[in-house]
Amino acid sequence: MAIAAEVGTLRLSDAVNRINVSPTMAVLMEAEKLKARGVDVADFGPGEPDFPTPEHIKRAAIRALEENRTKYTPTGGIMPLREAVCEWHAKNLGSSYTPKECIVTAGGKLAIFNVIASLINPGDEVLIPSPYWVSYPDIVQFSAGVPKFVATLPCDKFCLRATDVEKAITPKTRLLIANSPNNPTGAVIPEGEFARILEVCQRRGIWLLSDECYSHFVYGSAKPFSIASLPGAKDSVIIAGSLSKTFAMTGWRMGYALAPEALVAAMIKLQSQTVSNVTSVTQYAALEALRGPMDSVAVMLAEYDRRRAKIVSGLRAIPGVECTEPQGAFYAFPKVPARGGKGVGDSTVIARELLEHEHVAVVPGAAFGAPAHLRLSYATSIERIEEGLRRLTRFFSGAAA
Repeated sequence: MAIAAEVGTLRLSDAVNRINVSPTMAVLMEAEKLKARGVDVADFGPGEPDFPTPEHIKRAAIRALEENRTKYTPTGGIMPLREAVCEWHAKNLGSSYTPKECIVTAGGKLAIFNVIASLINPGDEVLIPSPYWVSYPDIVQFSAGVPKFVATLPCDKFCLRATDVEKAITPKTRLLIANSPNNPTGAVIPEGEFARILEVCQRRGIWLLSDECYSHFVYGSAKPFSIASLPGAKDSVIIAGSLSKTFAMTGWRMGYALAPEALVAAMIKLQSQTVSNVTSVTQYAALEALRGPMDSVAVMLAEYDRRRAKIVSGLRAIPGVECTEPQGAFYAFPKVPARGGKGVGDSTVIARELLEHEHVAVVPGAAFGAPAHLRLSYATSIERIEEGLRRLTRFFSGAAA
């Protein structure tokens, strides 16, 4: 058996050393430590619905257990579920995929990991709009790819633009990741702009990976939209989806990818050597979610909209804080001043001090490529939002300094 050259040392792989622990998970762990000590934490950290999984989905899981559906399944997912994913996506988002173009994954994150691990070679560039979800750069770097960031701006509602995508493309560019609605900014790419982005990708010969994790949480007159619904999109588009947010199933770990058959086959090959298959009981619960009623989605969206208004108005009332109104998802992403209101703050320091002094848990914007910002999840009650806003106001007014 091979061992490290030096006794007592641990030599890790270059791949693991290229990545970091998820900052959102780090915040969650620190907040949980305080809660375990009985501290009242105003927790804006978790990126998950605070609603329970709907009863009919939970009952389906119980039935699956009672029917002993606890064995291995096909790596790509049970066929009824792959069919249901395609049917649900067609009905709700206008696509036309077949089960051979679908893989079931342990959460949307694994779908994205499988895509990048199947496509990216060392030195390949992946375009990532910034601010970005924390895991995109690390997943790219794990595969020895090169993250290349495309800036989006608060004055433009953090919207990704086709012109900026085109400027960023080089001969090494292999893939663009688009996340709409966006985590952390709540930005939603307008359908016309998304179509122009697709046209750029097709003309320049690069893949477009669309992360649709928050597809059903859009506000105002906007409707859920998938770039895969456009004619001729399928050959160059990859969809990463998740039931985590739409059906309040974060802990179930249920995601999927929709892509050309050859790429799905590659992802199934990769998955056969990693997780083997998504938990069998989760798959049967997901089947019920996709084929059952979706009343819970409208209920959650209406409540998130109410909370969105509360947290945005409250943040804007704090001197020195600027907050773009999110168009989707359930995050506010304010630009914050230094403590006491002088200059722009270091979000990592501010997040640490907020947790220490005010027991407010937030995720520093530095984790998303925006060091002057904080991410606040409003997937929590109005009462907790109001309490958190009181503490934030006290903190930034300098009263806590």
